[in-house]
Amino acid sequence: MTLAIAIPALTSILAVVFSAALFDQWRERRRMFQLIWSVGMLFFGIASGCETIAAAAGWSEALYRTWYLTGAVWTAGWLGLGTAFLLNRTRFGYAFAFALFLAGLFTFLTQRRFDYPDAGSAPILYFIGAAILALAVAVETYFQNERWPRIAAGAVVAATLLSIGLMATTTLAAPGYAVDLATGQPKADLFPGTLRLLTPFMNITGGFALAFGALFSTYVFMPKRRVLPYSLDPDQPGDEFLFNLLIAPVALTVNFAASFPGAVRAIVRGEVHSRVPATLLIAVGAFVASAGDSLNRFGITAPFAIAKLVAVVFLLLGFLVSVEVFRQIRVPFTGIRLGGIRHEEAITPGRDDGSAHSSSRG
Repeated sequence: MTLAIAIPALTSILAVVFSAALFDQWRERRRMFQLIWSVGMLFFGIASGCETIAAAAGWSEALYRTWYLTGAVWTAGWLGLGTAFLLNRTRFGYAFAFALFLAGLFTFLTQRRFDYPDAGSAPILYFIGAAILALAVAVETYFQNERWPRIAAGAVVAATLLSIGLMATTTLAAPGYAVDLATGQPKADLFPGTLRLLTPFMNITGGFALAFGALFSTYVFMPKRRVLPYSLDPDQPGDEFLFNLLIAPVALTVNFAASFPGAVRAIVRGEVHSRVPATLLIAVGAFVASAGDSLNRFGITAPFAIAKLVAVVFLLLGFLVSVEVFRQIRVPFTGIRLGGIRHEEAITPGRDDGSAHSSSRG
């Protein structure tokens, strides 16, 4: 078996196993983020499976279409949505709203840069839709409504259904697929602009939510040095709230950097909550996956396969490290234990998430 086959095959196997473990945890604990992450990882596994079959037997139109929908469009969006549901009790909704707006803006600018001839009015419609959704998420977060992820879910589900409709009505030029001749990796060149522009909309929103949501969760649970205080309490005067909202990204970054050395020492001594190393691993995996997808988008396809394998390994390690998510080692869908239940005291997240009621759930 060549590396061209082995790498995506291993990626697919790990992703599907991860998806099954997440679904098993959802059956046991009924946390919505676990079910959504399971769906996202299943898409990840299917896309890598398409790459495996193509490496072994060659690409076909069916494989190419399936790979694009599951991997290029759906995976990041669904994984990021899972993070939104995980952090629904925090002020992460503001960050998700910013990601939505950024995704819409980048979608519009992508059309200005590449000028897809068949995009029509899709770029401006996607931008307007993203801006409206971002405003709605921000307003719900301001009023401390924990249901803001439902708006995010509506966006992801709508984009998913739209992509299915666009794919079903798209005719691809022969031979029905496009690959980089140098690396053999698939490219999106044959798809219409209306469909290609959904990828930045889903990937920027989902990738940002997954990566920065993991870092945010790390910060909430790590021992902190509060160098720059701030508050997003909605009861403060409007001008103070807007000022705090503007400085929040800077304050979080500075406080995170100041707290990180102490957190590392605490990890080495075993004195921190398992969520800290777990979410750090998830953040690394998300950043690697986003980097690989971004390079592929700009025609640099060589690191694509290995980046996906590295990403899924880090994501899986983060899942296994987290006692909050994986409370016992057992055979999925059975009561057979391979190890005892690990115990860890529950902790209340610090107030530096900018929330008046910070209580992120595991």
